[in-house]
Order: sequence, then structure tokens, then C-alpha cells
Amino acid sequence: VQLQASGGGLVQAGGSLRLSCTGSGLTFHYYNMVWFRQVPGSEREGVSCIGSLGQSTHYADSVKGRFTISRDNAKNTVYLQMNGLKPEDTAVYYCAADLAGIPASPKCYKGMDYWGKGTLVTVSS
Repeated sequence: VQLQASGGGLVQAGGSLRLSCTGSGLTFHYYNMVWFRQVPGSEREGVSCIGSLGQSTHYADSVKGRFTISRDNAKNTVYLQMNGLKPEDTAVYYCAADLAGIPASPKCYKGMDYWGKGTLVTVSS
């Protein structure tokens, strides 16, 4: 199984980025998909979850109203549209796949089955 995240980069505060994560080697539409982020030296933070068919989502309070998660199961891809970026959004962003989670609940950030490598997002002030 591979989860390949892309789309990170350097952006000014207030700007936008769209992250993508494409899965292979798994039945993508069976899995809830989750975005996490981590700043070196800090704990990993759950950012957003989406149900296997896109029917349910959850957002961390820190990104609610600014970030939007979506997925295209025909392309085995999940997206994270990030608007109104702030310097505190700077982190390495990871996608993960979860077969059995509850996507509309804060519990959706527990118990991932597969992890991808991260993509770095840097927001300058």
C-alpha cells in the first residue's frame, strides 16, 4: 500500500494551497481518509477526516471554516483545500487511511491502518 501526498509548498499568510493524496495497493473507496500535520518537536495533530464515500467529514477546530476535505474515489485521491493560511499552519502534512473509523467524530483520528509520507507546508507571515 502506498499513499503519496503532494501539493505542499511555501505560501504567504492568507494564501491557499491544495494538498492531494493518492492511494495505491488498497481498495480506496473502502477507507476513511484522514489528514494529519506535525511540527517538528510537537505532537501530531489530526486535521480532517472524510468518510469512505465522502458522506461525512470532521475538522479540527483550528482549521474549521478555512480547510475543506474532499475525495475522488475514481482517482483514488483525497484532497485538502487550505484557504486563509496562517503561519501556525506550517507543518508537515500526512494523509492516512482508516478502514473502521467514524469519520464524523473526533475519534476519526485514532487507529490508522496506513500512512503516507508527508508534504511540507510553510506559511510565511
